[in-house]
Amino acid sequence: MPTKEKKRAETEEQNDEGEKKEPKVKGKSKRDTDEKKTRQKESGNAEVLAKNTGEDKKKKKSKENHDGEVTENDNGTDEQNNNEPIKKEKRTKEKSSHEERDGGEVKKEKKKKSKPSENKEGEDDMGSKEKKSKDGKKKKKTSEEDEDEEAVQEEAEEEEDKKKKKKEKKKKKGSDSDEEKKAKKAKKSKVKQVDYAELYQQELLNYHTEESDDQEDEFYKKKVYEVVTVTGDVKGAGTDANVFLTMYGEFGVSPKVHLASKSRTAFEKNKTDVFRIKTHNVGPIKKIRIEHDNTGMSASWFLDRVIVTDMNRPHLRFFYACNNWLSREEGDGLTVRYLLGSLNPMDIPKQNKYIASVFTMDAKGSGTDADVYLTIFGEFGDTGERKLVSEGKDNFERGNEDKFTIEAPNLGRLRKITIGHNNKGSSAGWACDKVVIDDMGNKEVYEFPVDAWFDISEGDGKIQRDVLVGATQPMAIVYNVQVMTGDIRGAGTNSKIHLVMHGHKGIKNSGKIFLEGGTFERAQIDIFNVELLELLSPLSRVTIGHDNAGISCGWYCEKVTVYCPFTGLEQVFPCGRWLDEDEGDGLVERELYEMVSLRQRRLKKFPWSLWIWTSEIKGAGTDAQVFLQVYGEKGKSDEMKLESKSDSFEQGQCDKFIIEMPDIGKIRKLRIWHEKRHPFSGWHLGRVTVMKTFTREKYSFACNRWLDINEDDNEIIRELPATGALVPEPLPLMKYRVTICTGNISGSGTDASVYLNIISDSGDTGERLMFMSKNNVNKFEKGNADEFIVEAVSLGQIRRVRIGHDGRGGGCGWFLDKLMIREEGQPENTSIEFPCYRWLDRNEDDGQIVRELVPTDDGQRLFTVSYHIAIKTGNINGASSDSKVFVKLYGEKGDTNKMLLVVSDNDLGNYFETGQTDIFTIETFDIGKINRLLIGHTNEGLRAGWFLDSLQIWVPVHRVQYMFPSHRWLCKDEADGKVEVEIYPSETLEIEKLINYEVTVVTGDVWAAGTNANVFLQIYGEEGKTELIQLKSRSNNFERGTTEIFKIEGLDVGRVYKIRIGHDGSGVGPGWFLEKVDVKRLVMAMVKPEKKEDDKKDKKKKKKKKEEEESPGELREVVQSYSFPCGRWLARGEEDGEILAELRAEDYEDLEDNTYEVHVFTGTMLGAGTDAGVYMNMYGEMGDTGERKLRKSNHLNKFERGQEDVFTITGMDLGLLKKLRIRHDNKQANAAWYLDRVEIFDTKEETMYFFPCQRWLAVDEDDGQLGRELVPVDEAFMKRDEDDEDESSPAQLGLEQKAMSTTFTLRVKTGEKQYAGTDANVFAVFYGTKDDTGIINLKASKKRKNKFEVGVIDEFTIEAVDIGKLKRIRIGHDNSGGSPGWFLDWVEIDAPSLGQLLRFPCGRWLDKGEDDGAIVRDLSPNELQTQLYTPFVPYEIKFFTSDIFAAGTDADVFIVLYGQNGVCTSQKSLCVTKRERGMYFERGAEDMFIVELEDIGDIIEKIRIGHDNRGVNPGWHLDRVEIRRLLRKGKGSETVIFPCEGWLARSEEDGETIRELVPSDIIVEKLSRDGTLKVIETEVDDALEIHTYTVAITTGDVCGAGTDANVFITVYGDMGDTGERKLSKSENSNKFERGSVRQPQHQHFGLSS
Repeated sequence: MPTKEKKRAETEEQNDEGEKKEPKVKGKSKRDTDEKKTRQKESGNAEVLAKNTGEDKKKKKSKENHDGEVTENDNGTDEQNNNEPIKKEKRTKEKSSHEERDGGEVKKEKKKKSKPSENKEGEDDMGSKEKKSKDGKKKKKTSEEDEDEEAVQEEAEEEEDKKKKKKEKKKKKGSDSDEEKKAKKAKKSKVKQVDYAELYQQELLNYHTEESDDQEDEFYKKKVYEVVTVTGDVKGAGTDANVFLTMYGEFGVSPKVHLASKSRTAFEKNKTDVFRIKTHNVGPIKKIRIEHDNTGMSASWFLDRVIVTDMNRPHLRFFYACNNWLSREEGDGLTVRYLLGSLNPMDIPKQNKYIASVFTMDAKGSGTDADVYLTIFGEFGDTGERKLVSEGKDNFERGNEDKFTIEAPNLGRLRKITIGHNNKGSSAGWACDKVVIDDMGNKEVYEFPVDAWFDISEGDGKIQRDVLVGATQPMAIVYNVQVMTGDIRGAGTNSKIHLVMHGHKGIKNSGKIFLEGGTFERAQIDIFNVELLELLSPLSRVTIGHDNAGISCGWYCEKVTVYCPFTGLEQVFPCGRWLDEDEGDGLVERELYEMVSLRQRRLKKFPWSLWIWTSEIKGAGTDAQVFLQVYGEKGKSDEMKLESKSDSFEQGQCDKFIIEMPDIGKIRKLRIWHEKRHPFSGWHLGRVTVMKTFTREKYSFACNRWLDINEDDNEIIRELPATGALVPEPLPLMKYRVTICTGNISGSGTDASVYLNIISDSGDTGERLMFMSKNNVNKFEKGNADEFIVEAVSLGQIRRVRIGHDGRGGGCGWFLDKLMIREEGQPENTSIEFPCYRWLDRNEDDGQIVRELVPTDDGQRLFTVSYHIAIKTGNINGASSDSKVFVKLYGEKGDTNKMLLVVSDNDLGNYFETGQTDIFTIETFDIGKINRLLIGHTNEGLRAGWFLDSLQIWVPVHRVQYMFPSHRWLCKDEADGKVEVEIYPSETLEIEKLINYEVTVVTGDVWAAGTNANVFLQIYGEEGKTELIQLKSRSNNFERGTTEIFKIEGLDVGRVYKIRIGHDGSGVGPGWFLEKVDVKRLVMAMVKPEKKEDDKKDKKKKKKKKEEEESPGELREVVQSYSFPCGRWLARGEEDGEILAELRAEDYEDLEDNTYEVHVFTGTMLGAGTDAGVYMNMYGEMGDTGERKLRKSNHLNKFERGQEDVFTITGMDLGLLKKLRIRHDNKQANAAWYLDRVEIFDTKEETMYFFPCQRWLAVDEDDGQLGRELVPVDEAFMKRDEDDEDESSPAQLGLEQKAMSTTFTLRVKTGEKQYAGTDANVFAVFYGTKDDTGIINLKASKKRKNKFEVGVIDEFTIEAVDIGKLKRIRIGHDNSGGSPGWFLDWVEIDAPSLGQLLRFPCGRWLDKGEDDGAIVRDLSPNELQTQLYTPFVPYEIKFFTSDIFAAGTDADVFIVLYGQNGVCTSQKSLCVTKRERGMYFERGAEDMFIVELEDIGDIIEKIRIGHDNRGVNPGWHLDRVEIRRLLRKGKGSETVIFPCEGWLARSEEDGETIRELVPSDIIVEKLSRDGTLKVIETEVDDALEIHTYTVAITTGDVCGAGTDANVFITVYGDMGDTGERKLSKSENSNKFERGSVRQPQHQHFGLSS
């Protein structure tokens, strides 16, 4: 926010226009005016001399010794004399001469008052506003030409040079001759003067980013120092305050170190205390600073000396003599000492003395009773904050000079001072004229011109200022400091808070800054703008503390945030601790370090000086709030509110402000306006001048017009073109005639306030209120065309317009036909037309009340970008707001207007409720990458305060999502009191890229053609397909004879060849007659430039024309249209009864219609038929049919046991079929269905496709899936199954299906919040890079029947065919059941065949009454949680249980496969649930499992099989195991047979429940080229041998060595391992006793061949 500054005498501005009368400068005291006029008069005599001798002196100086004269100071160091030497005697004479001049000027002023006609031309002051003199008199000033301004400045400089020479002349004592004096004077003039203001400016201009030097690494290496303090032997010498040490070295300055001791007797009288501290390596130590915080019962401390030793170099021991009090009550009252060190304890370095003379202004009320503090900064450091007091004297009275002596180590050349007061006392306000510092040691005198008020209630409100040495005072760097007080009991304080900011490595610091004006109350944020003449950002640390005074002085500081607009860095320094001597560690001052992860790089802004002259016309002033916006070649500034603590914009007044703007290049224009439209707020603006502080770029803007609704053209906004030396050709001021045509449909007019912004490549007009219609009194009525005049600086080629209204009034909805713009005075045929033909109404169309229009009628909506904004209100008490919320986005290509968020996408009724997420969509032009946003509210309503938690913005067209954390109050009564805030993105995520489509749907004009059903559309192109997208808006859509246009976002499918459109049959009259559909999209194409007829006349132009014809043209975005005629009913009771149609694009001739005969075979087993609704989707090379319900069969009762049902499906030709998806809806009593196979006959190609399934689609059978994806197999496999008499042989094709599909294990974690579980039906959709799985109902959890309970993980199996890499999932529920709300924690998907485990975090509610009200969410994988491993391969494993008594088992059977060289799979359990254990491994049964395990190579050496011996009848007699795998090359498989013919039972044979089996035979089936299946059977000769190993275990012979536990052993060899075996049978009945050797029974392991 721009801040207002007081007026300085040094900065002057001449009237660029040469006005005869100059407006008076507000608040200028008589004394200041008189002094300025006196200086002007005196400088007039030296004008001729200055012009004649200025150049000669410069040449002379350059020829002299450029190294300058070197003087020797008291310490014997050579030092350049770069400062102004001023004699004390001269100062006293100067003071008396000032008084004489003041007296003379009063008389002259009286004469001038009597002759106002003579006051024609004078000085035009451009300085900042002064404090008003208490007598209230205002002096009018005269103006001069621009040329005179330079002359006056030269005169002033020459006058100063003249004075300097006189002072130098009298500096030496004795009776020197005239010749010697002249020689000395000439010699003195050679001294090279250091302009610290210029050096400071150069530092700022050269700033880019923080750079590290060679010593940086050394400084940040920690080092241990030994610090010894010796307390003096005087009465009361000890202290119980906290003592701190700071070391100053060549590498940097150490942080403040607390010298803490566990001993309670530290710092006692005549006591030596030793401390070991670990801090930064500061290099060779130059000096130290030792201090205490004045806490405790007896804070005073008499310090004798300090000894510091670098523990890495203990021979270097530095002695720092003090021998002084650190006490507020004793000695000089200082609690801080700077000490110089010496290797010799007897050598005591001398301190330097500085005599500071402080001059208080001679103005009414200029004195102060507050405590004044001074800090002196030099080349070698600073003095620290010094309180200026002298005993028995009332200091800082009006017109007085007060002198103070400051002792400190030598600072070298002085650079600047910081002077201010602590605002204590009844009359704290103070006016300081200047400060003169006499450096006694270096024999130099420095003058610091202050010339300012230090008063919190006047002008800029500052009570502390930085002042550079010399007359030139450059612009200060602004630091925005936010101090947050904690939200705990008693956190606030009444103490005076101070802050010190430390620069890089602590070398530079701000000095102690008093944070006045803050409340520091509990949970509040206090904001301060600190101005320093020092570039410290980025800060290394900050020091914050208080004076420990007041009733409740303890304070809990949460954090400190410092933002420097110049560098654009915002740094957060967390604290979270008490600053209270009675809490915690008792410290009242802390050093805070940055949390680097929270650092934000914000937009860099540079300070500009702004002067605004209000005219002297009667009534020219205004009380309205004035705003400003500046435009440059590289962009524009934000809208700036010009605020001041004093009265601004008064008649004849010049107001100065400091504004901050980003780098916008050379300025082209500015816009200035005020916000009041009532009759008494008019303002007559004279002119405006802006100047960039660092580069002195200056631009002027002449106005001399009213901003008044009753004057001139009744406008309160003006655009002014820039003029000046940097603007060779100012832009002209233009008038644009705007014609706005309101539609001619019912209710199309509006009573709302309409706003317009005309936008071009070079800028815009800003938001203009369409207030005065030139042709209609009642604006924007139905069918009217209203004309308006918009005055603006020339825009050039107009690209687009932004038009909208404020939504206020009863009939605010508005239907806009079009808008036309032309330059005033130009014919109508030159108008640029912007078609709209849309509603700007919350309850119609898309609900938007602001639209951006481009001058094209084709694909108007394609040229805007949708920005989807999710705003989360905090979940704390009172977080909700009734106010209107607005947002403004800033991007690389531009910004939006402030847009009110009035229409939510998720329609939750009341917006911005506690814990709620509201989603809005903003349609605007492409602003590029978003770098920040502004969000706030209008502060209206009973509960306007709002706690904003966070924002998310996703822009699918840009493939990006932005995260904006906030977690703060926007409330006048909370935190910092702001109701709007600028936020920068913390994270940018990549999302799926979508493009814009414009869909035009024409409903037929036949009886009952309209529909109330939900209409869906899917677009197919050569590069893919979009999702099924619902076409909806807030209007009543799809009525008879209507044409509706929708903008949708979908995947880029390339050239569109077909669409699928239909409805869900809901509503009262769902039948719909669809006439046609048009789809438009933007594509990049070469566009040739338009031909000009004049080119034919000139031969040269003809040559250019030929070149243009040969050139391909310009690559631009053009609209591509696809038309889809329909002309048919989509209704159950009309035509073929279909409510879905596939439409082919008119220009796409490669696609033809086709008919498919679908034969569905239901299995023959008991209960195989189903009464549920069956749905199918066929996939081919040219897309898919979409999900179709299988309705009309050749049987009345469909899908009965052993039945073949035939269906006919008509659609676009799919080409070669690749897969089909078939499912049922699990409705009706007998929903379970056993599908044998599906056969599809392509009538066009006369080809039959075979899709074997042979699996259950049932919740309680198989893996619980209700849908299957099937792939076609060769006919030879099907014929083999038909010829084979074995009934179980068809199941062998399951391996082929498994290999071509991907099995996903889906784990769903329900959150642990209260009521997190759900009774609704949950579904999921997987989206891959190639396709999606369609809706999958999550019915059968592997682990439990009651799914999705609080804190539970449910596991599901999902199979899909060729969907590509998984990129996202959609999960949701149907909101059914008693408590449908669901809190989903995360989803995990394991795909063994792909070798990846993906985690999809959610952590949100799927509940219509929580969060954003959504019950469906799209989740993306977290890359950091993704696990990759070696992909698994499918194995088909058959177990043949013997047909003998009690051969079956109820135990959980497991298997491990071994390849060569010991490579093996993990142990796979085959019966996880109790139900599965009861179903499989029955006597005489053949059980088949298709499992995915690690790839162990081409040869299976052995398998280990066993069970866990659980259940009623765990014993199992296994006949054999057959394992089938697909061949790596060619089509076919290999089956390996492992005979067993033995018991796996504790009570049978050897009692083992684990067996290792080796192969006996291998059968290979391979498909030959002629389509026949060849079978080759081979006997295995070189199988591994079974070996017996005897294991002897010796138990130790110590007390308690034996065990009764179960002992397990695994033996590893070169060929593999035995697996874990329980050592159950031993020669001794009591195994593993102390000191015994036990030999268990012989174990048989296949470890070698």
